[in-house]
Amino acid sequence: MTSQEIDELFTQTLTGDYDDESAWEAVSALRRIGTREVFDQAAAWCKSINPLERARGASVLSQLGKTIEHQSNNFPEECYLAVSQMLRDEKEVQPLSAAIHALGHLDNPKAIPLIIGYRENPSVEVRFAAACALGSFANDPETVQALIALTRDADDDVRDWAVFSLGNLGDADSPDIRDALFSRLSDCNEDVREEAMVGLAKRKDKRVLPALFAALNQSEIDDPGVTELTIEAAYLMLNFAEERKDWDGGDYAAALRERFRL
Repeated sequence: MTSQEIDELFTQTLTGDYDDESAWEAVSALRRIGTREVFDQAAAWCKSINPLERARGASVLSQLGKTIEHQSNNFPEECYLAVSQMLRDEKEVQPLSAAIHALGHLDNPKAIPLIIGYRENPSVEVRFAAACALGSFANDPETVQALIALTRDADDDVRDWAVFSLGNLGDADSPDIRDALFSRLSDCNEDVREEAMVGLAKRKDKRVLPALFAALNQSEIDDPGVTELTIEAAYLMLNFAEERKDWDGGDYAAALRERFRL
């Protein structure tokens, strides 16, 4: 790809609103190209006076050169340095969130204390970015404590991702983790409740059973289908490697009753 074409893609990332599909298509294309030239431009944008350019620079670096066939970043140490330095003085929500998300994708454990520092940020968007990024380091002891705190966040999406990171992405187990997940079984948000069920079932905590039976039975009454997360919680609690394709909610409920003599 020529330098002019790369420049045109960078320009495209600035068009329209932040979430416009065309802009993100350009970000994805630049990531796939993943060359030194793309790195240099994205790293320079991380120091731009334009907040959107800083955000786009961090987003490009977050998965530079990473594809299905190539699972690691190109220039990982240099990408980490550019993004972490960007955070030193960043105050704008959009580039700040982009940089935090990028640190999660870059998989450098040195980022953990940087990310944790934003868990109580006034911006919901920033706290959400922290909950997402910490999922990449979900087994780290400091991360676990930060995620436990984020499971109590006032925002539904932040709690949902924190519970998912803690319970599903992470394999760590402790009374504190289980209690944090158990407390979310009564959450006002359905997604949070279901992620908590999965996290408890993964750890074979029997306290999940009443909520799991209720979800299976409610699905049978109101809807012929059962949510994917409910199914995941059920088969994990049954110690199955995967879901049974020919089973419905009633089959899982019966198997759980038999397994736990209920």
